[in-house]
Amino acid sequence: MSLVADRPGPGAARPYHFPEVVRRDGVVAAHLPGQALAIATLLLDAGAGRESAGSEGLAAVVAKALEEGTTKRDAAAYALALESLGAELFTSVDWDSFRVGVQAPVDRLPEAVALLAEAARTPRLEPADVARVRDDEATALRMDWADPGPRADAALRADIFGRDKRHGRPLSGDPDSVAGVSVDDVVGYHRTWFGQRGTLLVAGDLTTVDLGALGATVFAGAGEPVESAGGPLPIEPRSARRLVIVDRPGSVQSTLRLGHAAPHRAHPDHVSMTLAATVLGGAFTSRLNHLIREVRGYTYGIRGEFGQSRRFGRLLVGSGVQTAVTVPALVDTVGEISRTAAEGVTEEELAVARSWRAGQLSVELQTPGAIAGALATLVVHDLPDDYHASLRAAILAADEATVSAAAAKHLNPAGLTVVVEGDAALIRDELVASGLGEVVDAQF
Repeated sequence: MSLVADRPGPGAARPYHFPEVVRRDGVVAAHLPGQALAIATLLLDAGAGRESAGSEGLAAVVAKALEEGTTKRDAAAYALALESLGAELFTSVDWDSFRVGVQAPVDRLPEAVALLAEAARTPRLEPADVARVRDDEATALRMDWADPGPRADAALRADIFGRDKRHGRPLSGDPDSVAGVSVDDVVGYHRTWFGQRGTLLVAGDLTTVDLGALGATVFAGAGEPVESAGGPLPIEPRSARRLVIVDRPGSVQSTLRLGHAAPHRAHPDHVSMTLAATVLGGAFTSRLNHLIREVRGYTYGIRGEFGQSRRFGRLLVGSGVQTAVTVPALVDTVGEISRTAAEGVTEEELAVARSWRAGQLSVELQTPGAIAGALATLVVHDLPDDYHASLRAAILAADEATVSAAAAKHLNPAGLTVVVEGDAALIRDELVASGLGEVVDAQF
């Protein structure tokens, strides 16, 4: 046995090609030759944006309740049916969509899709099961909200968008809103939104797969598409910065959240905005991480990015620092956002950001699950079928002038909402004296 003296060098880069997108009567698919594992996902326009005031988190409860059996078989029998196929059911909710999917060997995909349709269209929704799922979700949220972060995130969202707007409240609701969900709410939500046809996404080796038959299974008995939730929401930039304190008595750290409203996901500037945010705070080599972590030593890490959905978006910068350096960290963070907006990016920084984003894209879009997620992006945001096939090239072609222009246009340091979750008694006076903006207390 011998030791290798020299570290092996990297292999030759291989070109990445996103699979061709196939559309067939409500089915959107991607052929992955040789991939024996397949993903099928029913995509419904039933995301959290469809929830009414006071029922925030209802869609997440519905998602969990779908795993509690169907009108044909109870939870144990349904789980056994999945297991006999080597399949797995999964559900997820975001602002724009509700997804019910199965992962299964490709030769058992038809049977797995039948089980998917059974769960999505005819769930059991027994009152005792729904109540238990709701209570579990509320308990999990109470535990989560006891930690630093969730209240700061909620305060930031409320200040940016307004608590009277659904997107001004947390995606998964809060402990009280979820605890208030009733069995009738769950049944009503399913009745209202799950009768629509939706879109079936399929990724795997399609050589022997009958996409038409899969669609017929999932769409059987489905009704008409639901009315659109509406187009992109207007962006109302602020001219005055605001600091919001979320009191956490006795805390030895301050949780920082900074942000403002931004364009929706399908905005033409998406690529250049993403690259500008990568330079600012989206990678370990970013300006914010270099200054706040490496130079100042205030934190283990700080990140910044544009989060975007179909109707709205926002800039989000987040970190945690010791209480004593709360204000210096905020001053430096706001300063870097301001510098990036005013001066743009350098070619050296952009080259790193382009390379990292393009490489990350090629690595991420490999598995059937990732490909199915990319197909969902096309459908939800009404993007062209060749979007992902050309995205890598678009990232690599972005130039300094375009990315700098996006930074100037879409970063609004003067209108930032700055949320600090920490010991108000220790940080309030210094925050007021900092001159960063008006200081107010969070309202929950």
